[in-house]
Amino acid sequence: MPHPNRPIDILFSPTTLIAVVLAGEALAALLALSPAPMDDRLVLFGLLSLGIQWATLGTLAVAHALRPALGRLPPQTLAWACLGMLLVMTLLVALVSWKLVSFRHAPGGQAGAIFVLRALALALVAGLLVLLAFQNHWRARQLVLRAKQAELDALQARIHPHFLFNTLNTGAALVHQQPEKAEELLLDLADLFRAALTGSRRIPLREELELARRYAGIEQLRFGARMQVEWAVPETLPDLEVPILSIQPLVENAIHHGVEPSPGTCTLRIAIQPEGGGIRITVSNDLPPTPATAHRGHHVGLQALRARVQAMGGDVENGEVDGRYLATLVVPAP
Repeated sequence: MPHPNRPIDILFSPTTLIAVVLAGEALAALLALSPAPMDDRLVLFGLLSLGIQWATLGTLAVAHALRPALGRLPPQTLAWACLGMLLVMTLLVALVSWKLVSFRHAPGGQAGAIFVLRALALALVAGLLVLLAFQNHWRARQLVLRAKQAELDALQARIHPHFLFNTLNTGAALVHQQPEKAEELLLDLADLFRAALTGSRRIPLREELELARRYAGIEQLRFGARMQVEWAVPETLPDLEVPILSIQPLVENAIHHGVEPSPGTCTLRIAIQPEGGGIRITVSNDLPPTPATAHRGHHVGLQALRARVQAMGGDVENGEVDGRYLATLVVPAP
């Protein structure tokens, strides 16, 4: 399943495929309505449509076959490579088309050369327009991603001090009573902040899950028996990369809006399920016995996380189900 986290993946998204087919039909209709030696416009439209779709969809098929190599190219180089493939495919389709119709019309060699050159010129003009649209689309996507990442970074900058102060207070309380746990808490805290400050945007799933475990362990020391955590994780985790600090915010929201306002025990469940080559990560918590307005804060932070995950091809869903609040992170296959 393609996802638009790389330039090459945009070519194989459903939106792009539909747009290519519709644009090809529109071009065929435009050419069929222009002055032409053939009187039957409907037949001309059918022939033009067939040739254009063969050229465009054939180019996409070749690009898909070369996807591993093309996926390593930068956006600008990839765009020019696809334009070159379109011209080559147009040349092949034009030559085959001319050979097929030549038996009926028996044209001269000069007319055949003009037909092929016109087809190539038309493909070049259309390809340059598509190339320009692709570059603008990719640039806009990158700007949106940077803006959402900046929003998430600003959100984390506001959350981290609150979490840091609570953790240090918990550590100070444990220094004399349980020094081993205090040392473990500080080591876990150091790993979490190291991950938050790293320049990487994607890490292996097992590393992200370990960060979430450490975060939950730190909060477990603070809340004690009030916080119960259940893990439903397969023995063998999929070999996938996920956005860094993507599970931890879901756990943080569950604790902040489930455990903190609950006077009694609150149960958190973190479940990971393989799904279509990707994964589905679900974090749920008991709802506190307060009016619904008390846990509106679930949406704070999830919007920035959702935008960052969607830009990488996944999604974040949240809502209430059977008296529990669920937040689900979906990461598709690469």
